[in-house]
Amino acid sequence: MGANTSSKSAPPEGSEDVTFDHFEILRAIGKGSFGKVCVVQKTDTKKMYAMKYMNKQKCVERNEVRNVFKELQIMQGLEHPFLVNLWYSFQDEEDMFMVVDLLRGGDLRYHLQRDVRFPEGAVRLFICELVLALDYLQSRHIIHRDIKPDNILLDEHGHVHITDFNIATMLTRDSPVTTIAGTKPYMAPEMFSSTKPTSYSFAVDWWSLGVTAYELLRARRPFHIRPQSGTEEIARELRTAAVRYPAAWSPGLVALLRKLLELNPEKRFSQLKDIQSFPYLSDVNWDAVLQKRIMPEFIPMKGRLNCDPAFELEEMILESKPLHKKKKRLAKKEKDTSKSNSSQASHLQKHLEMLQRDFIVFNREKVRPHQDTIQETMADSGDPHREDNQNHKL
Repeated sequence: MGANTSSKSAPPEGSEDVTFDHFEILRAIGKGSFGKVCVVQKTDTKKMYAMKYMNKQKCVERNEVRNVFKELQIMQGLEHPFLVNLWYSFQDEEDMFMVVDLLRGGDLRYHLQRDVRFPEGAVRLFICELVLALDYLQSRHIIHRDIKPDNILLDEHGHVHITDFNIATMLTRDSPVTTIAGTKPYMAPEMFSSTKPTSYSFAVDWWSLGVTAYELLRARRPFHIRPQSGTEEIARELRTAAVRYPAAWSPGLVALLRKLLELNPEKRFSQLKDIQSFPYLSDVNWDAVLQKRIMPEFIPMKGRLNCDPAFELEEMILESKPLHKKKKRLAKKEKDTSKSNSSQASHLQKHLEMLQRDFIVFNREKVRPHQDTIQETMADSGDPHREDNQNHKL
């Protein structure tokens, strides 16, 4: 993708709001649920990030603005070693932008599609890292609702990071969650009540973790559920299907997966203490896991972005409004708008104006002292009595 930077020199870091002009666009790397993602470099610090951009008009037409705002609100309050963290959010006339951590190792779906077979040790570490992330989200009253290989990214060292909070929600005592949301093959049984809407809790994410772990080990999911399957069909499959566990898997691993794939959410493992006290993981140094001192068994190919190169071709050739031509396009649009304001009173324009007014601008650098305090508290939350005497191995 052609580079795109402002002709003006970038202002000193933190002296003004971050905008599109502060970044150099390097290449496209993927699609979100209703946005696209590219690699960018901040021109003043030279730091690399992933930038997700969402077309405002499409979001309005698809009634997705509320979801974008909710995702921004949730991500602004989060920072954790095993999440994809938000750094900046801003807007221009056409798009909303979210600038997040750049993870070079690709998502787990990418590796599954390339016939990677993850060894048990690799999946064991994935589970440990992911439950720390889920425990953190739980402490912030957040249900992710879409844990799956597609939404778990690897960094260049092979550590996992949860991404895509587009359908995440906050759980409070006053507002139980009953909405069916997620990706069907990974959704928990309690979300498919055939009689009436049933409230559910954090346990749905732990079910999704169980399905994901099983799939990573076997390259297939434990239940035959398709995206187009109906609610009653899914409920019946979950009730009646017998999950098969290969004989080669260790008894401890199988026992853990059974606890995660427990149909009854009250009996399902859904808290960090459940995992930490389980015999299969009793020897894990949780401080070392949190600090990424455990060497992953699977390390993505280095020196490249582990993603489909077709995304860049699509952005260059097929996209009607490619990002690298934004400045020229906006300049032309400004001239055209000055000639005719007849569309300003349209229904769409009113919604776009409301979006412009209500958009949530964010700069993590300005709130970092507060976030550092959160990180220090979180780092102290591991087991203080366990010594790091395992030579950095699980």
